[in-house]
Amino acid sequence: MSRKLRMAPFALLAVSAMWGSTFFLMKDAIKRQDVNSFLFTRFALAVLAMILLRPQVVKHFSKDLLFKGFAAGCFLGSGYILQTLGLELTTAAVTGFVTGLYVVATPLIAAVILRQKIEKKTWIYVTLATIGLGLLSLHGWSVGRGEILVLGSAIAFAAHIIALGQWSKGRDAYALTIVQLATCALMAGAGTFAKGYQSPPDTGVWAVVIFTALFATAIAFIVQTWSQAHMSPTKVAVILTMEVVFAALFAVVFGHEVLTPQIAVGGVLVITAMYLIVLEEA
Repeated sequence: MSRKLRMAPFALLAVSAMWGSTFFLMKDAIKRQDVNSFLFTRFALAVLAMILLRPQVVKHFSKDLLFKGFAAGCFLGSGYILQTLGLELTTAAVTGFVTGLYVVATPLIAAVILRQKIEKKTWIYVTLATIGLGLLSLHGWSVGRGEILVLGSAIAFAAHIIALGQWSKGRDAYALTIVQLATCALMAGAGTFAKGYQSPPDTGVWAVVIFTALFATAIAFIVQTWSQAHMSPTKVAVILTMEVVFAALFAVVFGHEVLTPQIAVGGVLVITAMYLIVLEEA
């Protein structure tokens, strides 16, 4: 197996860690800045930084790449918007769990639309990860409009994972990432400016915006786009569920939340599912 194939799962694990850290970091920032304004600033800054760092990337903006990047970006942007709308109507814990259900939606969509055969052991990994997500996140749950919106975001995120699995091969990962993030910025901006844009109110929020824009957005999605050229969408989805584990870890270490037996067991199940997938890819 090539070095790139061996590196891909661990690169995605690093992405999960970055995304997991944003739950803790964004918790206070979003209270002080409108969510849509925050998302627009985050995505716009990420695009600007990427173009300034590598201006020659525009040479890779072919019609094919622009179309594929825009389509993938629409899935990604829809996921973030639906997730945000749902978060306003339900708890963060339930939002985390339902969003994590993309680990189930991904193989289902791949099997139905792409006619991909999903092995039985892969479904076992998916089941382990889903149970783990539930233990990590749920402390009571009722189905309402918020949960339905977040479920829509999970389907959108699953579609994004599958789209990258189909379109990332043979295309410049950096250029494809810029187009996706620019699409997200446009989608978030449309809602933001309709209500009135709010700039980050202080240096603390700006620090969170810069971190999430550069590390949890630009770098993270470059890595995801590159990794998906070397892994199946279902296995990518299982590894990315580690985001919830890292979110819980950061909450316990930095947010002084209590590590309960339920959270511990849930974390072990997700880690086990991720480890089995990584072991298979190695």
